[in-house]
Amino acid sequence: MAAKLDYHWHLRKVMADRGMFSTTDLLPPLAERGITLSSSQVYRLVVERPERLSLKILMALLDILDCTMDDLIEPIAAAGTVKKPKKAAAGGGSAPDAEGLGGLRPKRARIRGVDLS
Repeated sequence: MAAKLDYHWHLRKVMADRGMFSTTDLLPPLAERGITLSSSQVYRLVVERPERLSLKILMALLDILDCTMDDLIEPIAAAGTVKKPKKAAAGGGSAPDAEGLGGLRPKRARIRGVDLS
């Protein structure tokens, strides 16, 4: 099974290393490269880890900050990659000692036809 990967986003650190301490410092350089983002979008880009990122924005950030992809994105192994055993559904009956029930198991209902005579 392939290992699941995750990543750390280091934009805030790289900006600080370049003397850019405000998220709005990115607005003019991005605008020079034809990328128009609101100040809240730039804030989220810097502060949060982006799930989807335009390649144009990524290339602009690399150019503005004069850095490489390795400086911005650090691949790591995903937390919690160990698989937990699946729990049996209620009434499934595959696990004899389901969590919290001990030896108590409900009896399966049997529905029989109704005699209307």
